[in-house]
Amino acid sequence: MATTLPAITLPDPRLHAAVCAGLEAVEAKLALAVDSPDELVADASAHLLRSGGKRLRPLLTLLTSGLGGGVDDQVVDAAVVVELTHLASLYHDDVMDAAPLRRGAPSAHEVFGPSVAILTGDLLFAKASQIVAGLGPEMVRLQAETFERLCLGQIHETAGPRGDDDPVAFHLQVLADKTGALIATSARFGALLGGCRPALVEAVVRFGEAVGIAFQLADDIIDLTSPSEVTGKTPGTDLRDGVPTMPQLLVEAAARRDRAAGLSASPDLDLAAAIAGDLSDDAALAAVVARLRANPALDESRRLARTWARRAVAELAPLPPGPVREALAELSDLFIRRLS
Repeated sequence: MATTLPAITLPDPRLHAAVCAGLEAVEAKLALAVDSPDELVADASAHLLRSGGKRLRPLLTLLTSGLGGGVDDQVVDAAVVVELTHLASLYHDDVMDAAPLRRGAPSAHEVFGPSVAILTGDLLFAKASQIVAGLGPEMVRLQAETFERLCLGQIHETAGPRGDDDPVAFHLQVLADKTGALIATSARFGALLGGCRPALVEAVVRFGEAVGIAFQLADDIIDLTSPSEVTGKTPGTDLRDGVPTMPQLLVEAAARRDRAAGLSASPDLDLAAAIAGDLSDDAALAAVVARLRANPALDESRRLARTWARRAVAELAPLPPGPVREALAELSDLFIRRLS
C-alpha cells in the first residue's frame, strides 16, 4: 500500500516519490525496532506505534535531506531515531501527567501499569541509541544533547518557575526544550546527512525549533477549544492536571497586573482563582473552560502561535527556492490551520 504523506502536498514528483518511499521504509524499521520475542515487551513497545501518529519528525528529516543528496539508508535510520525518541518521551509524559488517553486510546500505563510504561520508554530510547550509533559520533552527540534538553524541559515543567522567573518566558523555554529541540534535531539530521553546507543546516535547525514552539502553543489552545472526539480527551484536561498552558499563564499574568494596580476584583482575578481551585468535578472544569474560551487570553495565545509560525518561515530565507522550502513553509502553516 502506498504511503500517504501526512498533512502536506509535494507537487514535485521526484521529491514526492523519495519521501513516500522513505516513510514506508521508516514504518517498516519502526515495526522491527519495537518487535521482541518477549510478548509483554513486544505488546508494550508497539502500543503507541499501533495507535498511529503523524510522523512529522521523520517527515522533516526526509524533507531536509532533499536540500542535499536526498533520502538514503542513513537518512531513513535518522528518521527512525527521531520517531523512536518521540515515542519514548510520550510513554514517560503520560505517566507523569497521569493521562488516561493517548491518540484516543488508553495510555500505555493504563494498559501495562506505570512501571512497565516507564521502562518501555527507556527501552525505546535504548533502541534509538543503538540505531544512531551506526550514524557516527557526531550524530550520537547531537542525539545525546537533544535527550538532555528533553529531560531539562520535563524537569522545568514539573518544578515550575522560581523566584523572579517570568512564567510566560519560562513556558516558552519549556516548549523549546520539550518539543522544539527534537523537531530541530529532526531537521538537522536530514540536512547533515544530505551533505548540506553549515548555513543551510543552521537555518533548518532554527526553523525546527520555532515551528516546534508554534506547534506546542497550538496544542495549548486545542486543549481548550477542540471537542473530546477530536483530541481524545476532555477539554481542559491540562488545567485539571496542573499542566501549564499559555492561555492560563496569560490570564494569571493579567491577574497579577490587576493585583499590583490595587484591584480587589476583576474578571481575570476571578478566573485565575477559579483555575487554581478544585477542577476535579466535570461541571467545574467545563465552566472554567467556557470562561477561558471567552477571555482575551485565548486570542492572544493564537496571535503568539502565529508569530512563532511566521518566525519559523522567516528562518527558511537562506534555503534555495524550490519544493523542499515550499513544503517546510506549508508544514509551518499546517500548525496554524489547526487553530481555525
